[in-house]
Amino acid sequence: MPRPCWLAGSVALLAAAFGLAWHNCFSGAFVYDDTPARVDNASIRQWWPPGPVLTGMRPDLTVSGRPLGNLSLAVNYALGGTDPAGYHAINLLIHLLAGLALFGVIRRTLRRPALRDRFGPDSTWLALAATGLWLVHPLQTEAVTYTVQRVESLMGLFFLLTLYAFIRAAEAPRPGWWQAGAVAACLAGMASKEVMVSAPLVVLLHDRTFFAGSFRAAWVRRRWLYVGLGLTWLPLAYWVATTGGRAGSAGFGGAVTSWEYARIQCLAILHYVRLAAWPHPLVFDYGILNNPPLGAVLPRALLLAGLLAATAVAVARRRPAGFLGAWFFLILAPSSSFVPVVTESLAEHRMYLPLAALLVLAVLALHRVIGWRGLPVAAALALGLGAVAAERNRDYRSEFGLWQDTVEKRPDNARADNNLGYLWLGRDRLGDAERCFREALRLQPAYPSAHYNLGIVLARTGRDAEAVVQLLEAVRLEDDFDDARVNAGNALLRLGRAAEAAGLYEAALRRQPDAPDVHYDLGLAFDRLGRTAEALAQFEAAAKDRPAFAAARFGAAEALRRLDRVPEAIAAYRSALEADPSNLGARLMLGNLLLLSRQPDGAIAQYEQILRQQPGNPGVLQNLRQARAMKQAAGTAP
Repeated sequence: MPRPCWLAGSVALLAAAFGLAWHNCFSGAFVYDDTPARVDNASIRQWWPPGPVLTGMRPDLTVSGRPLGNLSLAVNYALGGTDPAGYHAINLLIHLLAGLALFGVIRRTLRRPALRDRFGPDSTWLALAATGLWLVHPLQTEAVTYTVQRVESLMGLFFLLTLYAFIRAAEAPRPGWWQAGAVAACLAGMASKEVMVSAPLVVLLHDRTFFAGSFRAAWVRRRWLYVGLGLTWLPLAYWVATTGGRAGSAGFGGAVTSWEYARIQCLAILHYVRLAAWPHPLVFDYGILNNPPLGAVLPRALLLAGLLAATAVAVARRRPAGFLGAWFFLILAPSSSFVPVVTESLAEHRMYLPLAALLVLAVLALHRVIGWRGLPVAAALALGLGAVAAERNRDYRSEFGLWQDTVEKRPDNARADNNLGYLWLGRDRLGDAERCFREALRLQPAYPSAHYNLGIVLARTGRDAEAVVQLLEAVRLEDDFDDARVNAGNALLRLGRAAEAAGLYEAALRRQPDAPDVHYDLGLAFDRLGRTAEALAQFEAAAKDRPAFAAARFGAAEALRRLDRVPEAIAAYRSALEADPSNLGARLMLGNLLLLSRQPDGAIAQYEQILRQQPGNPGVLQNLRQARAMKQAAGTAP
């Protein structure tokens, strides 16, 4: 056992490391998937009653099919709206609670008969050292500081609580409540993220390795617990089905085959192990990795096969190291084996729980070499890791800085260039944005989003003909890319090619019939083509879908005037002015129609209103004189 002074000093170092690692995470901004999941996610606006928040997520969100994760966001929204600090605080609390659960799991496991003689007396400080390293490791920043990845840490918390509750149940003379707690925690984990699917298997393996001695004995002693744990797979299957393959980003039949994805994972898993030992460089987004050549994969695949074989042998012989190896591989398996995650071949947040197995193994190895002196060594190491984690958290202070960092570390990542360009576009730095989009397309020519964004830049810089080429290429690559279709129509309209523009707008409306902006654009195209009645129908549809759409109301009034439907046009101009009183063109035309309809009082009121804004306007002054003369003539008539 370590001396009291060493123990107290080590605990202080671990606490300092935790504070150092996470003190600056609260200043992190919303980045990438945070915005759709938190800012644009209508389902979190109200957390009670829970029906909409548990079932109303869009399938393209990180929290889709993960109702507990979405509910936690709704609670955050209720407490503090979209202020990022509150979300970071909850993320950090989840991480700390997960650390406490991990401490309990390690400490109680080390006191089992298979490990008691070697590690039992030092179980508390060994658990403290491993947990401390896990809590501050820089590899955890993506799961903790990237706020939408709360789904990973929340799943990790319930995974660890499931295992902890099982251990307490196996040790208790009356295990009922602990078993119920294990099943409840397992269900909550399934509602947090799909990786939880391996939790019942890990519990069974822990039981067989440290308690029952065989799978058969584990089943005989605790069959109802395993029935309960297994039943949690049913709601998980339902939640997965509701996502529709996570909007096409995961599952079989996509752009990446299982064989290609498995080859990539041979590199990815060993990369994770290297980052666990040396966490540099840490990368926010690795992009869509190319299928690596077999020559590069084969040595790593053989190494992984060896590790898997060693794990299988150790599990067969009921070695504790086998459980740690199985922990690592089973938790990684759902995302890092052969089921393609097309948009994310490699992601550091996947190591949130697997990292614990590697750190426990390292701490136990350190104990074997230098005994209790491993505690201050681990504490000092935790302090260094905490400093690295704090430095990494600085990158999350702004989305712009994070994508710049990603481009520097992964210059072959087309998605990083595209996202950085998008941020430049938001800052109106069009030259920098264009450079990023062209680089993204150099790296990945068939990239619809980059073609679209480049088209927007070209349109904003007056190069409409070039913009049309890029926008239509985005449509060719992604047929349902209606934003690209509509913006191509807008550029064609500016080029005087109204018939082509109208065709694009009509195609977009077939998929989105309730899009007021597209109805308005189509109305403009029809107006240019002289199809006034059809233009009127589109302007009226736009105003119906969005009653405050002043431009659509004005367009309808103009069409009615050209169709000589004067009384209706007068009413439409009044409606347009209700929506936008500053529209002097609508006010002038209303005055003219009132004058034409021999309503001089109304015409005079409109002209005088215009002259308050444009005193001395000669055309309006002339019309005003005519209206006053008409009124005077009407007043002197017998």
